[in-house]
Amino acid sequence: MEKFIDIKRSKEEVNLLSPLIWAYIGDSVYELYIRTKLVNETKQKPHALHMASIKYVKAKAQAEILQKIENMLSEEEKDIVRRGRNAENHHLPKNANIQEYMYATAFEALIGYLYLTQQDARLKEILESSVDENEKK
Repeated sequence: MEKFIDIKRSKEEVNLLSPLIWAYIGDSVYELYIRTKLVNETKQKPHALHMASIKYVKAKAQAEILQKIENMLSEEEKDIVRRGRNAENHHLPKNANIQEYMYATAFEALIGYLYLTQQDARLKEILESSVDENEKK
């Protein structure tokens, strides 16, 4: 399939963006990945799809996934995660503690960074590993 979204920033420009920008786009990339996976693999109705997606996209689940896949990350990816985790975010989480929220932001930052730098093969590998780790629970 031809890409229908044109990413216009170079890797150098993406590196200069705030990790919260990476997390912003990473949140939607991960959500789309999970929703697509559920639509492909189940025959659920929209509400049931939404409820099923929550177990993957909630902060606690993302924090746990990041901790489980951390050993497969490169040094550059670990640096992206560190920057995402340490980003000063003034949002208070509703359904997670501060540490879970920081790690979830770090996970989303990694996903967003890989997406924005068009590292599609690596992004796919991490997304697939993330889902595998979540399903082992």
